[in-house]
Amino acid sequence: MFYHAYDSYLENAFPFDELRPLTCDGHDTWGSFSLTLIDALDTLLILGNVSEFQRVVEVLQDNVDFDIDVNASVFETNIRVVGGLLSAHLLSKKAGVEVEAGWPCSGPLLRMAEEAARKLLPAFQTPTGMPYGTVNLLHGVNLGETPVTCTAGIGTFIVEFATLSSLTGDPVFEDVARVALMRLWESRSDIGLVGNHIDVLTGKWVAQDAGIGAGVDSYFEYLVKGAILLQDKKLMAMFLEYNKAIRNYTRFDDWYLWVQMYKGTVSMPVFQSLEAYWPGLQSLIGDIDNAMRTFLNYYTVWKQFGGLPEFYNIPQGYTVEKREGYPLRPELIESAMYLYRATGDPTLLELGRDAVESIEKISKVECGFATIKDLRDHKLDNRMESFFLAETVKYLYLLFDPTNFIHNNGSTFDTVITPYGECILGAGGYIFNTEAHPIDPAALHCCRRLKEEQWEVEDLMREFYSLKRNRSRFRKKTVSSGPWEPPAGPGTLFSPENYDQVREKKPAKQKIPLLSCPSQPFTSKLALLGQVFLDSS
Repeated sequence: MFYHAYDSYLENAFPFDELRPLTCDGHDTWGSFSLTLIDALDTLLILGNVSEFQRVVEVLQDNVDFDIDVNASVFETNIRVVGGLLSAHLLSKKAGVEVEAGWPCSGPLLRMAEEAARKLLPAFQTPTGMPYGTVNLLHGVNLGETPVTCTAGIGTFIVEFATLSSLTGDPVFEDVARVALMRLWESRSDIGLVGNHIDVLTGKWVAQDAGIGAGVDSYFEYLVKGAILLQDKKLMAMFLEYNKAIRNYTRFDDWYLWVQMYKGTVSMPVFQSLEAYWPGLQSLIGDIDNAMRTFLNYYTVWKQFGGLPEFYNIPQGYTVEKREGYPLRPELIESAMYLYRATGDPTLLELGRDAVESIEKISKVECGFATIKDLRDHKLDNRMESFFLAETVKYLYLLFDPTNFIHNNGSTFDTVITPYGECILGAGGYIFNTEAHPIDPAALHCCRRLKEEQWEVEDLMREFYSLKRNRSRFRKKTVSSGPWEPPAGPGTLFSPENYDQVREKKPAKQKIPLLSCPSQPFTSKLALLGQVFLDSS
């Protein structure tokens, strides 16, 4: 399935963003940067095709340019382009690419990801810190650009942007992503729900429908995945609060409806296909029983139509007018993969089999796989979204490939020497962004260890000066009732103006939450004439 679609794109659509499978040509959709090629890159490695991965890396470096006069979706560019490039960058060595010195803290794909992300930063320059939905890659935000952005378009940056900040050392990306997340949190209603669209200039809700589907979905997803990736208990606490409100006001018989965000009254009794990610997300927090019950509800819809219609009226048990299509979305297959890893329930493999058979039978055409325009009569539409290769086929493959390196349980890993010390990569625990681009969480510790060790060294220096000062006072038989203060002098690290700034910026130490393996602790290191030895000698 992958190669039928991928080869058709290369033969008929490259360098356009996406393939039009019915007319066997291509068109630009979300920008103009060969989007399908970027989106499919890490799937090539998951399928084991290292030679094509290496070739595409070279092609992207030679052909993709972000200095173009194009209006691009901030959300889509982040999850597909920035996420795809970051994932491919972190997998490059595994794919046999000859990486440059300093990898994973440097590299051509990382520089491309950073360049793309910087093009998005002007969108965040709003009074609230919540971004515009669209930005011009050359000129920034256009005059007259609508300030109304969907919730997901505001809260779906922390995975990619925090990874980028950790690898490059530039905190601006993680900072803007966190501000956007917090502004949404502060904008929730008294009953704990968020709406669908908000004005990023005023912070006023424009669409007040609350649910887990389109326009909101990946905001909740990134609170959980951001919490795991960054070991951030605050993000997880935010999600768990939302989860309580979602259960209280939107869940009915293991379906999730749309309600008014301030009152909790039902506004739309529909299931949207995008909501099918929810059981997979529940599995990540260990809520397996609820996840399976909701998954089985969604699976009944799939069996009814051979796919998930965009909208499904739950009381009537049928599609909603003008929302009968299925653009080969991955969400139900994604949930099946997560739940199969958690339970081994063969029902989940049956969904995978049904998905393969449905897509092959209904949407396969001579030049790829076409979007299903109407699940009732199986009419097709002339589009193959890039997420078909990035997500749908990838999750299907991983569902049926239990020994894939993505599923590594930590029994094998690679050791990499970086300018900042020794680094462990490839041990598993990959965090998929919302476009199914896997991020190795260990990589976030490869390029920032120096900064953390700097604090440890300064703590040791402070203790040393404290002991020295106390001894001096003891010899003079003097007693001080005030707190210890570091030695100060103009231009020194511990001068008053510098010391206050430095200590304020020191990250607060957190207890390791029970979400994933803890990072390695700081080990005792010897210092001689100011040199810190990074090994155990």
